[in-house]
Amino acid sequence: MVSRETDRVRLAKPDVGADELAAVAEVLETGMLTMGPRVAEFEEELARACGTRHAVAVANGTAALHVAVLALGLQPGDEVIVPAYTFPATGNVLLLSGLKPVLVDVDPETMNLDPAQLKIGPRTKAILGVHLFGRPMRVEELPDGVPFLEDAAGALGARRRGRPCGSLGVEACFSFHPRKIVTTGEGGAVTTDSDRLAELARRLRNHGWRDLASADMPAAGLNYRLSDLLCAIGTPQLRRLDELLAARTRIAAGYAERLRDLPVTLPAADEGDVHGWQAYVIQVDRRDDILAALRGQGIEAQIGTFALHLLAPYRDQGFCPGAERAFERSLALPFHTQLTESELDRVAEALDKLVSDH
Repeated sequence: MVSRETDRVRLAKPDVGADELAAVAEVLETGMLTMGPRVAEFEEELARACGTRHAVAVANGTAALHVAVLALGLQPGDEVIVPAYTFPATGNVLLLSGLKPVLVDVDPETMNLDPAQLKIGPRTKAILGVHLFGRPMRVEELPDGVPFLEDAAGALGARRRGRPCGSLGVEACFSFHPRKIVTTGEGGAVTTDSDRLAELARRLRNHGWRDLASADMPAAGLNYRLSDLLCAIGTPQLRRLDELLAARTRIAAGYAERLRDLPVTLPAADEGDVHGWQAYVIQVDRRDDILAALRGQGIEAQIGTFALHLLAPYRDQGFCPGAERAFERSLALPFHTQLTESELDRVAEALDKLVSDH
């Protein structure tokens, strides 16, 4: 029998089962494993969930960012604003597209880009903002006249002032990694209301072709296609999005109830917004010590994400105190729809002892 101390509390666990298995089996029976009808079906469900005209499925969340940036047609050396606290892919796609990411510090409480610190220069051509961990950005505070791209990788189901994340910018990018609310194993998508940008995204993901009916290839592209097999896994979950978000919201409330009296900062959305709850990330002093102690007790935990200005490709961009504070204090707790009450108790009890010991 596995003891309480060594039994793992998993960081993440996809909410998949018989429906996903049956859908994959159907695809295997057809023999059409990629760029078939399941892709279009998945895209229709995603566009409906985001309230957009188009959704374009691609290989992963980084591919979605890359396609969205390329579709804008920016010129080498153009500047794009990104938050200083985010997963590195947000900045990396800009560097690898010949663009210059300009780091802007984050609000250390929300951990999202701080609009008050924006400085728009003559070469600023876009803002690539992140709804970090599912918390919607305060997009209405962004300046007019600069295209806004959403990194909504963790914000499927989230809403800002009643509007779905994924519909707030000229384009939005999603990830369907196993830690996300809807997963395809690996996968991503671009959503947009622009017919032109959607068409460009579809060509970019498929070597430059919209389809293979034409003998000519209109422009160069990439192979960022997403297979029917993976879309078959994701579609049943998209149809249960409200249910999955409700379950995650319940788990988040369970944590909040248990941790409210501890000296930690709990995550929340602005009043009236809907948090997407991609992860449950608290802020706590002595984060590294507590992270190591939790792992030693069989509780899978992780850092929140990265302060880009501390990473080699971005160290020339100066000091970002909000991002550095968020990086040093953020701790992602086990978070998925199948967490039990006893597991929540176990995590909370471990945290209580760790923060109380110091």
